[in-house]
Amino acid sequence: MTASILDVGLDTSHIDADAYVRELMQWHFRPETGTPYWLRRRAALDFDPLTDIRGIDDLARFPNVADELRDVPVQDLIPRGLGPNPEIAGVYESGGTTGAPKRLPLFEDWLDAEVRWEDWAAGLPAGGPVNILAVTPSGPHIIGECATRGARRTGGVKFAIDLDPRWVKLLVSQNKTGEVADYIEHILAQAAHILASQRVDMLFITPPLLTVLAARTELVQLINKTVRVIRHGGARMNPANLEFYRAELFPGIVVRGMYGSTTILGAGKERLNENCDGASIYDAFSPYFFYRVVNPADGTDVEFGERGRVVMNHITKYLLLPNNLERDTAYRIEPPPGTVGCSVADIEPVAVFGGQRVIEGVY
Repeated sequence: MTASILDVGLDTSHIDADAYVRELMQWHFRPETGTPYWLRRRAALDFDPLTDIRGIDDLARFPNVADELRDVPVQDLIPRGLGPNPEIAGVYESGGTTGAPKRLPLFEDWLDAEVRWEDWAAGLPAGGPVNILAVTPSGPHIIGECATRGARRTGGVKFAIDLDPRWVKLLVSQNKTGEVADYIEHILAQAAHILASQRVDMLFITPPLLTVLAARTELVQLINKTVRVIRHGGARMNPANLEFYRAELFPGIVVRGMYGSTTILGAGKERLNENCDGASIYDAFSPYFFYRVVNPADGTDVEFGERGRVVMNHITKYLLLPNNLERDTAYRIEPPPGTVGCSVADIEPVAVFGGQRVIEGVY
């Protein structure tokens, strides 16, 4: 079979991003390969993707259609070019922070490439199995599936906690702080038992839960006894807390973050040896997904080093979803050489998004 520029691989240095985008337009907007959703949606666009989108910069012409994914049948998001029975790992949903969740199919080939790129064994001795304790959502949330695959790739296992972040957000919205505290206690008690009885090489946890955990001396001791890497994601990590964890609380443990979204079907990686005034910097899996940081008033990129709203873009043969204005702000950072878009640092949620109050809760 002839290799295509659209075939996903870890080495992207040879990809001409503009040529990639032109080929991608042919894939998503030709009847024989495109998705039913985009083939219908094309009629409402004020441009022709097949002739007018000539490169990365032209993708800004697409409208933000992310909200439409709350109601689009998942089958309409499956590209015909993948064949009659493509391998689908599952259907995954956004967190539901700002309304009904958005749903996307996740294809095995893309998930395998994304997990390999995320490099779940980073910070651990090469070659050995990695057991992961994921104190994160699972179910419809992609973050749990990535941890499962990350452990499996090394020959390790994933220990999971039943965590329902939407329930926590509902309790927070109703000011039921006592019930929130009880639920978090329930989650951490399960984590404590696993840490005490199993070999855990990596703790994967959300920043709000890590903050609560860090105040429990017995849990800190358990983690320092066996865990060698702490990965965090799903909510904002306070830079001061991160420095405290690395320098004081977990000095012998690699603490590394991820920043992503269901709408890019993955997450960017934290640079381990560089930061932005103490805040983590995240790089994207370019050109397959990439970030922009914009002025929300006019959609133009802010200058490097300035704060703006994060825009996420996923552009593969598995999904076309450019220009999704996220609920986060960040600093715009120079990306690694040869990549598109930008990197981001010091992620913070906005207070209100789409008319809804933003509640992070535990995720």
